[in-house]
Amino acid sequence: MLPHCGPFSAFENSLGSGWLSGKRRSPLQMLYDVDQGPHSAMAEVHRQRRDLLRRACSRHTRRQRLLGPEDLRHVLVDDAHGLLYCYVPKVACTNWKRVLLALSGRGRGDPRAIPAHEAHAPGRLPSLADFSPAEINRRLRAYLAFLFVREPFERLASAYRNKLARPYSAAFQRRYGTRIVRRLRPRAHPDALARGHDVRFAEFLAYLLDPRTRREEPFNEHWERAHALCHPCRLRYDVVGKFETLAEDAAFVLDLVGAPDLRFPAPPPRAKAAAARDLAERLFRDISPFYQRRLYDLYRMDFLLFNYSAPSYLRLH
Repeated sequence: MLPHCGPFSAFENSLGSGWLSGKRRSPLQMLYDVDQGPHSAMAEVHRQRRDLLRRACSRHTRRQRLLGPEDLRHVLVDDAHGLLYCYVPKVACTNWKRVLLALSGRGRGDPRAIPAHEAHAPGRLPSLADFSPAEINRRLRAYLAFLFVREPFERLASAYRNKLARPYSAAFQRRYGTRIVRRLRPRAHPDALARGHDVRFAEFLAYLLDPRTRREEPFNEHWERAHALCHPCRLRYDVVGKFETLAEDAAFVLDLVGAPDLRFPAPPPRAKAAAARDLAERLFRDISPFYQRRLYDLYRMDFLLFNYSAPSYLRLH
């Protein structure tokens, strides 16, 4: 088991470590320099996010189990640049994997030229879970760790739309859609039982709230809570990026890496971001206040840890 790696034991054992034989400063050292240097608006934003996360962790988490290597499967490693990236599906993780492949030389120089299936191919990027406990802890101390998060219900709506409501998601529909229909739809049509292609949002939410779901297996990563994938109260994250400020936050990370010329693929235009918010509001509007409250409670830690307000369209009282 891994020893507790307290949040924000910042820069422990990493300053002056002679990154890459002292040829250049590591991203973690660069962040320290930025924090100590002249005022930077972006550095201040990220310092406030770290502080808020630390306070929320101390306020809302109790004694927790030690993490094992398998808990770190979502933390990807770039040894050449001293980076740890915890990926959260539906939060630009395909593009971040493309960027890491381009940085490492495993992919084409332009991240946009790397096909999505190549970015997600198993083994293309090493995971922290692949290392021994001693090697894990060395990287946790010395590398810049970052993650990107998103308003939880917008992420949930996006996961439903892309994985259960779109015709190109047949594999997901067969695996999860058929299970949802079988469990939650009385007298289901044989076609729906066989294909799982017409799951309603209310059925998807009922499946998430059903205690049997997590007894059978962990949540799929596309709707698992960000804190359960990345353990931000157990691991130190130096940069907490947000989907809502993706372009600025990605540029901040790439500046720390020393790769400002590497272009992060353009985030969705404002109109598309507004459409994602509208989709979540439209889907949740038809959900009863009782189930809205239960869903909010299920994702509550993501709202609290990453400073998201409960959406105004919810009827929680």
